Amino acid sequence: MKKQFAALILAILPAFSFAAGTAVELDKVDVDLADKAAMQDGLRTFANYCMGCHGARFQRYERVARDLGIPEEVMLENIIFTGAKIGDHMKIGMRPEDAKVWFGAAPPDLTLVARVRGNDWLYSYLRSFYEDPSRPLGVNNTVFPNVGMPNVLAGLQGRQVFGCKQVQVVEDGKKQYDPLTGAEITHEACDQLTILPKTGTLTPEEFDEKVKNLVTFLAYSANPVKLESQRVGGYVLLFLAVFFVFAYLLKREYWKDVH
Repeated sequence: MKKQFAALILAILPAFSFAAGTAVELDKVDVDLADKAAMQDGLRTFANYCMGCHGARFQRYERVARDLGIPEEVMLENIIFTGAKIGDHMKIGMRPEDAKVWFGAAPPDLTLVARVRGNDWLYSYLRSFYEDPSRPLGVNNTVFPNVGMPNVLAGLQGRQVFGCKQVQVVEDGKKQYDPLTGAEITHEACDQLTILPKTGTLTPEEFDEKVKNLVTFLAYSANPVKLESQRVGGYVLLFLAVFFVFAYLLKREYWKDVH
């Protein structure tokens, strides 16, 4: 029994470590698990930029293709690059021991990362890499300081550095305006992440949308049956509501002669 308890503790410790909080204010993202086009784009990004190091070993290619409305032949031709079969799990070929040498730690599997971290954390993290020559890979991250992961989306986003820009003055959660001109009151802040112009293939808006779609796919991967569960849950609540009416009428009938 003690050995089983110890094994359980060792199994859940990495999850708690991976879910450690951050003091950085996270950006909000609203994902739509009914948007198959967004999830298809997110899957494409995941396969092209993430699966070199991260797998989704609790997902099967076949299940993903079916849920996202992707024909199997398209999945085989455009998503599966390892020679895996359509019914295989989404694993990677990188060996954990090699990953530890290259990155200092084996990259985690991402099947459940949206449950562990949350959508807002993922969205903020993927957009918060910046150049840092002091780091082994030349980049750092404001959401996850000193992370050992390279910025694999740098070619899309561009080079991001700390710079100065005008920031809206906010007090007590309200934007401040000049009482005479009505113009927004701003100040120059030099601790802001800034993307160097024309260093990425996407505009900032396009990149944010690309990351949102990736997070949408990861949110789906973490709970593929969420929409179905919500649908069934609605029917269950409706049944309970109808059942309550009959149960109440029956109870009143039974107890009407009891004084």
